Amino acid sequence: MAFDDVMDEAVARKPFKILARMGYCARGLIYLVIGALAVASVMGEGGGTTDTRGALTEIMRQPLGNTLMLALIVGLVGYVAWRLTQALFDADRHGFTAKGLAIRAGLLISAITHAVLAYWAGKLFLHLRTSSGGGAAQGQGQAFLATDTGQLVLALVGVFVVVVGLAHLFKGFTARFDRYMEIPEDHRIWIKPLCRFGLVARGVVWCMVGWFLIDSARRANSSDIKGMGEAMDTLRNSPYGEWLLGIVAAGLIAFGLYNFLEAAFRRIRV
Repeated sequence: MAFDDVMDEAVARKPFKILARMGYCARGLIYLVIGALAVASVMGEGGGTTDTRGALTEIMRQPLGNTLMLALIVGLVGYVAWRLTQALFDADRHGFTAKGLAIRAGLLISAITHAVLAYWAGKLFLHLRTSSGGGAAQGQGQAFLATDTGQLVLALVGVFVVVVGLAHLFKGFTARFDRYMEIPEDHRIWIKPLCRFGLVARGVVWCMVGWFLIDSARRANSSDIKGMGEAMDTLRNSPYGEWLLGIVAAGLIAFGLYNFLEAAFRRIRV
């Protein structure tokens, strides 16, 4: 390939890489808000435990909320595009082994969940109803989950979420994220522990959410599905709950910062 062709291709890929990095920033901001609200709650300064949708709602309430939300939507769309590139075109070279295909399947599911989050953010930005407007669909979903097939699906989703949580724990403890990032040597001494702490904290929360889903399916109680906010509430109500919630909340802040570091140092192969 001629030098001019290489340069033209690099220029063509630059907007996509910018979008992908904006995606990491968008996800980082959401988790910073989740962690900060939980920390404020522990310190008695207001706040509370919430999930990704609650974080978007909180961002929308802030000064320049519409501007921030628009940037988040663009970032989430970029993140979805990047996840699809990782999953479908094997940007990280996981290959076609069983392990590689499992990782790519997880990346594809991540693309879908963030696409749903981007859609929800878009509705919030356009001031459309985000709760009562989907009552009929929600009722149909509850009816499906009440069936034997629905409970099986819920249990399988729970198992998948637990696996994702364990993968985060493994990735954090082994620092496997390092192979996909170009971290400057003089910053490794603080970046790697921060990233590991953030990944472990998110892994703990996801394992709890997955267990809630499995337990809900086991008890055939589709109306008792719990998410991230409820997981942190459970931590708060356990022995030494304030300390545990504070540690996990700080970890989620670290996970938010980890995403900003990925935006800066992640290898984006197109």
